[in-house]
Amino acid sequence: MVRGQSGPALLAQVWQRAATVRNSVWTNRPRTLEGARGPHFGNYRSHVHIAEDDALSQIHRLVNDAKSMGVPLTEHDASRLQLLLDELERWNRTYNLTAITKREDMVTHHLLDSLAIHTELHGTTIADVGTGAGFPGLPLAVVNPERRFTLIDSAGKKIRFVSHAAHALGLTNVEAVHGRVESLRPDEPFDTIMARAFAPLPKMLETVTPLCGPQSRVLAMKGKWPQDEVDAISPEWRVERSRNVVVPGLAEARCTIILVR
Repeated sequence: MVRGQSGPALLAQVWQRAATVRNSVWTNRPRTLEGARGPHFGNYRSHVHIAEDDALSQIHRLVNDAKSMGVPLTEHDASRLQLLLDELERWNRTYNLTAITKREDMVTHHLLDSLAIHTELHGTTIADVGTGAGFPGLPLAVVNPERRFTLIDSAGKKIRFVSHAAHALGLTNVEAVHGRVESLRPDEPFDTIMARAFAPLPKMLETVTPLCGPQSRVLAMKGKWPQDEVDAISPEWRVERSRNVVVPGLAEARCTIILVR
């Protein structure tokens, strides 16, 4: 699905997550419920309603947490992000894409942590180097349809998932690239190059230089302030600004560093 769809189509997307949970409850129902009969049918119906309410509650909570970080996330897009996690969980059982397996941790460490840099994006062309399973690129592409995102990783299974997820979410503004960052030579430099847990700053800047032009900004997502890395930056680069980031539900240090030449 993409933006601009009719109201019924958007509503169907929001309810799809609830339907997935409801179907799981039905699949695992006691067999005395066959044919929608039996003394426990009322309990089954209660479980279905609870599952639907929980799914919608997750969507509302994601919208509110994003808002607290200054990210305008609609319920429709929050539903798409929940579907992204559904697909990640499904693929992860086979391909081991992420070590984070608890749903609530996926929300904080993948979705919200990615959205936290939304206000720092610059320009219309964005590169996500070492994207892994598509973070931060995929969540940011959902809330920035006017920007084009190129997600780069050397792991084939992860880029295959990124391509699948972009298609499943209707993201026409995402390109998945399989390859090593340092070997890429784009026709035009990117406006923003972002990296999360990619490499120490000096190595990261050396690696992404072929993607940069005079006006490019490099956005590094870090945990604690990496003073040693900052001190070791090449003289051709400088820190334009930085800030500490508070991610709802994440009790870990986060900071973003914007570097320019």
